[in-house]
Amino acid sequence: MPASSAFSIAVLISGKGSNLQALIDAIKMQTLTASIAVVISNKADAKGLERARLSGIPTVVIDHTGHASRDTFDQALLTALAPYQPDLVVLAGFMRILSASFIHALQGKLINIHPSLLPLYKGTRTHQRALQDHALTHGCSVHFVTEELDGGPVIAQTEIAVLPEDTEETLAARVQKEEHQLYPLCIQWIINKKITLRNGKLFLADHTPLPPSGLKFRRSDYTHYALE
Repeated sequence: MPASSAFSIAVLISGKGSNLQALIDAIKMQTLTASIAVVISNKADAKGLERARLSGIPTVVIDHTGHASRDTFDQALLTALAPYQPDLVVLAGFMRILSASFIHALQGKLINIHPSLLPLYKGTRTHQRALQDHALTHGCSVHFVTEELDGGPVIAQTEIAVLPEDTEETLAARVQKEEHQLYPLCIQWIINKKITLRNGKLFLADHTPLPPSGLKFRRSDYTHYALE
């Protein structure tokens, strides 16, 4: 993929790569002024690798089962990332818990998207847990990664209503649709320095601190928060 900006990102995936595709599409539409330097997966059969190859993006596979520990796997990840020198490392369905040493090496340059309104439903099975709790709302969050699982500073969240007829599958599909809009937008804010991370806290460009839940969206209405 030809670079549209000097800003370079690396994307880590484990599966289908639908959020990766959303980033690729946003770059093609020039709503995300970045280039994807490399896509790395811990699974050789991840469908997202083919998405990357079709867009001319270099790919790397590092099979976690071939490493004796999390630390040695994460060191292999850092070694693979080093030649590309990404400005930002983006987790997009990367199903590995990262070590403290990896997170420290990429402090302030590592973000994730999580399918819940953090701090609710950290970890896995988020849609199932929301339905079991009869939650009225659900959604997704983009956050910086820290050692606390799904606990880093939240940039933004999108909130959707949980419908009476929702199943785990329908709720997941509607949340994922929001992810595909929110993730490129948050990355663009970082590129434009509209959002900055200082001493573990997030601020707008005018130095206004963000609330713990970050910026909040509802019903796919992103126009009010263009931050331009």
